[in-house]
Amino acid sequence: MVPVSTHTAVPPEGALSAPGAFIQDRLAGWVSDLTTLHELTERLAGTSTLDGALHELLSAGAALVGAGRGFLVLEPADGGGPSRTIGLALSHAELGHIETVPRRATPYGLFLDGHPDTGAPLASPDILGDTALDPRAREVAARIGYAASYALPLSTGTAGRLGVAVWLYDEPAEPLERQRHLVGVYGRYAAEHLARLLELERARADAAVIAEEFFPSRLPRIPGVRLAARRRAAPGGGGDWYDALPLPDNALGLAVGSVGGSRPTALAAMGRLRAGLRAYAVMEGEDPVAVLSDLELLLRLTEPSRAATALYAYCEPDRRTILFAGAGHTPPLVIGDRRTEFVETTLSAPLGMLSCWEAPSVEFTPRAGETVLLYTDGLLRRTGDSMDRAFARLHAAAAGVPKAMRQDPGAVADHILNTVLPGGHGLSDGSEDVVVLAARFD
Repeated sequence: MVPVSTHTAVPPEGALSAPGAFIQDRLAGWVSDLTTLHELTERLAGTSTLDGALHELLSAGAALVGAGRGFLVLEPADGGGPSRTIGLALSHAELGHIETVPRRATPYGLFLDGHPDTGAPLASPDILGDTALDPRAREVAARIGYAASYALPLSTGTAGRLGVAVWLYDEPAEPLERQRHLVGVYGRYAAEHLARLLELERARADAAVIAEEFFPSRLPRIPGVRLAARRRAAPGGGGDWYDALPLPDNALGLAVGSVGGSRPTALAAMGRLRAGLRAYAVMEGEDPVAVLSDLELLLRLTEPSRAATALYAYCEPDRRTILFAGAGHTPPLVIGDRRTEFVETTLSAPLGMLSCWEAPSVEFTPRAGETVLLYTDGLLRRTGDSMDRAFARLHAAAAGVPKAMRQDPGAVADHILNTVLPGGHGLSDGSEDVVVLAARFD
């Protein structure tokens, strides 16, 4: 509950005859404070990322204590990260100057270092005139142009210390008791919200690390072909994958695929499918249809309610031939000096959709100097266009690859990604991974 505002003036002489007006004034103050807190906490609750919540907290707190600038240090006590420092109306250089002050000489530093005598908000109403402060602290304050500060620790009962917010005043000042109370209530709510977002970000980081383990640590080197792969993960994605593995007789197996579902379960299913495809490719890689048939059986046995798309290519660089088989996947794209076109594979259903999957394979012969591009449908969906327009955009990007870049499959993949998805993202990049695998044949 918000207590009586201490700044409310004592009723003037003669007003005691009308106590109702004084009570109404106090009630109006309470309602105003509650309304402000409600609006600020609603805005904070609307933030879905840790960085967004930190900036919102810093800005809202400045409004509550009447400060114009400030900074926030996120440094969880468990050491698990992430750790960062953000500023409000402070440049990176100014934040750098503040960080040169010894931590033991700052109120926020004592709290972050776990000093037993700290933990409550601390005001420094006159930094320049306080001779007890560290000289470096006064020097930095004079250089940046602030004269007072108010530090609010951020912690929860379960997560412990999260960080501290510090607001800066241009003139000697300190928040009123009412302002301290409001920012304290807001800070407790904000700390709980930050703790939830912190756990979410850590879970996403862990999932990203696990996802990376499912991909090849390095691409194989086979005479006659050069490979490059690019992957852009989305926060809600996790089911797109690629693989490249050397096979007997200098052959090469290339695969891309996509598994439906939410990130944790999609990652698990993707790992099982990729491992299964590797085993089947070693045993019968020269028959792509057999590889995908076995993969479809694995999917039905291990993931009976899940569907997946896949494209497998058996390459013989010596003969410069590729044998494709696709299960509901997007067609490959060949890029060269004389042609840029999609390789028409047989139309087929995704894996897991039929009782028994089977479709004919397609043989393709790339010319010397051409690059064959395998990709997942996330590249098309992130554009936000219809599939027809997305395919047209992809074709135009491939046809526009500068001639000097066509010698490098990595440069080809980068050009297509940057052209199809300017800035590296698209309109629907929240749940769509993008995987691109490029193979240039000499």
